[in-house]
Amino acid sequence: MQNSGTKQEKLLQAIKALNDLEVLAGLVKLRPQWHHLLKSVDARVDKTLAVLRPQVFADHRALLASLGWPPKLSTLKIESELSGLSNPLVSMQGEKRKSYSDSFLALCALQHIQTRRENRQLNLSGQKECIIQLWAIDELVSPIASRMEYHFSKWVDQPEFIFELAYKITRDFIVGVDDVLQPLIDRARLISYSAKEAWVSSMVQLLSEFLAKRIFSSLAEKYQEKQMKSEVILSWLHLIDLIVLFDKRIQSLLSSETSLFSTELERVESLSGNTSVLMIFGNRPDWLKIWAKIELKNACNKLKTDLKDETAWTVDGKEGAELPFDTQHFLISTREDHKAPLIAESALRITWEMVERCQTMPVILPRLQFIRLTAVRFLWYFFKVLLVHCKRTEITPDNPDDEALVRVCGSINAAKYIESKLRQWSDDVNFLEMKLAEKDPSNQRKDKNTDYNFFGEEIQSLSELATNWLMEIISVLLRQFENLSWEYVQKMKLYEQQLEDLAPVEISAAVDLNISVDFVEPLDALRCHLILLRMTLNATDFLDLWRSLAEGLDHFISCSDITCRIQFFDGGINQFETDMQALFSVFQPFCVRPEAFFPSTREIMKLLKMKKRKRQSICR
Repeated sequence: MQNSGTKQEKLLQAIKALNDLEVLAGLVKLRPQWHHLLKSVDARVDKTLAVLRPQVFADHRALLASLGWPPKLSTLKIESELSGLSNPLVSMQGEKRKSYSDSFLALCALQHIQTRRENRQLNLSGQKECIIQLWAIDELVSPIASRMEYHFSKWVDQPEFIFELAYKITRDFIVGVDDVLQPLIDRARLISYSAKEAWVSSMVQLLSEFLAKRIFSSLAEKYQEKQMKSEVILSWLHLIDLIVLFDKRIQSLLSSETSLFSTELERVESLSGNTSVLMIFGNRPDWLKIWAKIELKNACNKLKTDLKDETAWTVDGKEGAELPFDTQHFLISTREDHKAPLIAESALRITWEMVERCQTMPVILPRLQFIRLTAVRFLWYFFKVLLVHCKRTEITPDNPDDEALVRVCGSINAAKYIESKLRQWSDDVNFLEMKLAEKDPSNQRKDKNTDYNFFGEEIQSLSELATNWLMEIISVLLRQFENLSWEYVQKMKLYEQQLEDLAPVEISAAVDLNISVDFVEPLDALRCHLILLRMTLNATDFLDLWRSLAEGLDHFISCSDITCRIQFFDGGINQFETDMQALFSVFQPFCVRPEAFFPSTREIMKLLKMKKRKRQSICR
C-alpha cells in the first residue's frame, strides 16, 4: 500500500507539472516568437503521456479487479424475474475506498489535462466543448462489456433479452455509481459532468456497438437480397421498437438527475446527448436510409389497411349535424370540428408515430433526414390518396349528385384538418430547430426556401387542393343554376308577349312571396345543395363557399339582359323584385342581410324603381 501511495504522489506531481505547462502555453498568444519552443515542449510531453497513460490505466484496472469488479453475471437468468446485483463500489471500506478514490481522481486529472491540451492544439478553447466520456467510468464498463457480450451473443435471435440485460445492469448500478462517484467528480472539479449520465452513456454505447456489429450489419446485408427482404423488415421494425422502448426507460432513469429549474427543452437536450441507441444511425447514413424505407413502406401498408375499412371516409359514422352559425362555430380545432373523415386522423397518427420514433436520435441532421424521408413522404402519399378520392368523384352541372358532393367535401375537410395540424406541429420547438439546421449555411443540403415553417410545402399543397375543389363545387353549382334558369331568363326577356305564362306560385307559407314558375326549380336545387354542404363541409370553407356563390349569382344576374328588357313594364319589374327577394331568402339562414352580398342586383332593383322617363334615358 505504501508503494502504491508513493506512485500516486508521483503521478499527481507529474500532472501538476503538466498543468503548469498549460498555463505557460497561454502566454504564446502574447509571444508569437515562442511558438516553435512550445511545439518542441508539446512533442516531449506527448512522449511522456504515451508512457504515463497506459501505466495509469493498468494500475486502475488492477485496483478494480482487487475490489471484485466486475460482478459475476453467470448466475443471471434473464428470461425469468431478475433480482438485484451486488455492487462492489458500494461495499468498499477503509483503505480500499481511499485507494480507489485516489486512483479515480488521478485518472480524472489526467483526462482533464489531456482534454485541455487537445483543445488548445485544435484551437477549440474558444468554442463550446462537447461532453466527453469519463475515462474512469469507461474503465468500469470495459470489463463488464466482455461478460455482457457473451450473453448478448446467445440472444441475437431474441434481442428483447439483450435490451433487458443491458437495462438491468444499467439500473442496478446507477445508484451506487451516483452515490460513490459523483462526490469524487465534484472533488475533481469537473464542471457539468454527471456520474449517472457518464455511466448510462457508456452502457448505451456498449449496447449500440454490439447491435451495430452483430445485428444491424447482418440485417443491412440481407436487406439487399430480395428473398430475405420481408424477413429483414419484420426484424428491423421489431428491433427499432425495442430501441425506442429502451431509450425511454433509460431516460426515465436520468430524469431525476436534471435540474428542477431547467426548462423542458434543456432536460431533453441533456438526456439525449449520448444516451440513445439510435446514435447508431448518426454514423451510418446507409442504414438510416434503409430504416427510412422500411418505416415508409410499413406506414403506407397501415394506411392501405385503414382505407379498406368501410368507415374510413365517415365522420364517426355520421356526416355532422347542422349547427347555428355563430362566432364560436368558427373556432375549429378538432377533427370533429373540421368534419374530417376518420382516415385523416389515421394518416396523422401514422405520421406522428414515425416522427416520435426518431425523437431520441441525438444528432439533429440525421433526425431531420429521417423525418423528411418518412413522415413527409408519407404525407405526400396521403395527399395523392385525397386527390384520387376527389377525381374518382364526378360532379357535373347536369346532375351534381349528393353523394358525390359529400365525397369531395370529405377530402376538402381532411385536407383542411391536416393543414391545421401541420401548422401546429411546425410551431413546436423541435421542428423549428430542425428547420434552422436545414437553413444553416454549413449544411450541404441547405434549404433555399425563406419560409421557416417545417411543413411549408405540404401546407401549401393541402391549401391548393382544398381551394381547387371548393372552386370546382362553386363552379358546378353556378353552372347548374344557369342551366336551370335558362327558361326563366328567356321568358323574362319576352315578358310582354308571354306575360300570361308567368303564373305565380307561393314559395313558402312563412314568406308572402310569389315567384315565377320557371324560377322555382333553380332556387330549390340551390337551397337543397346549400343545406347539404352546410352539413358536410367545415364551417370556414362553407362560409367561403356560400359567399362566393352569392357573388357569382350576383354577377350572372347583373350581366344578363333581363333588366333592360323588363324595365318598361311595371308587371315585369314587380315580378323581378319578387324573384330576387326569393333568391335572397335562400341565403337567409347564413346571415342577417343576404341582400348585402348581391350589390349589383340591389343596384339594378333601385334603378328599376325610378321614374319611367329616367329609366328610359338610362337605357339609351
